[in-house]
Amino acid sequence: MELEILGMNFGCVLSALSDAKIPEKDCLLPLVSKLLGYCIVAASTTVKLPQILKILKHGSVRGLSVASFELELIGYTIALAYCIHKGLPFSAYGELAFLLIQAIILIGIIYYYSPPMGSKTWMKALLYCGLAPTVLAGKIDPGLFEILYASQHAIFFCARVPQIWKNFTNKSTGELSFLTSFMNFAGSLVRVFTSIQEKTPLSVLMGSVIGIVTNGTILGQIAMYQKPVPKKGKKEE
Repeated sequence: MELEILGMNFGCVLSALSDAKIPEKDCLLPLVSKLLGYCIVAASTTVKLPQILKILKHGSVRGLSVASFELELIGYTIALAYCIHKGLPFSAYGELAFLLIQAIILIGIIYYYSPPMGSKTWMKALLYCGLAPTVLAGKIDPGLFEILYASQHAIFFCARVPQIWKNFTNKSTGELSFLTSFMNFAGSLVRVFTSIQEKTPLSVLMGSVIGIVTNGTILGQIAMYQKPVPKKGKKEE
């Protein structure tokens, strides 16, 4: 039986179930991988929304490392461009497109609530706007493309380090969103499985492993430094 939807073959699973049998591992795992991949893509459409809403609610970027979010934006841009031009299936990288859009919005909000933007910040913004379309269109030397992609793992790692260090020195995670950090961690965890099943390049898999370590560290810091909600005392008569 052949039943393929969005690159997912349901035929072998349905055939096995119709015969009251458990589907074979070689049939089931690729299907689960594809389903999880599309779940990650769907979830990625809102992964940074809790962080955006938390900043807007409090009107503050207290405890947030601007450099971390800027480097993250660069990493998403390079990773998305590479996956597109390597012809990987959308289920293997689709979340990067939505994360990139949200990262741009988030950077804009962080700049808005940060101290007045100086010329250095404007220069960084203009430089990104000038180079990002060229990278995403793949209009760069193939050798340079490979170097950029190889460096994006270091970029993502370095994007987390300033935030991790700031959390450690402040003994607080400020306006960091637990929900966004948790979804980042869970997404990296699931992406390791899907990357193995989709037989993506080792460099793609390593990016997910780095994401587990760094996002897990930040998640742990949020849990560790979270201040307990004070209990209301009894009113004095």
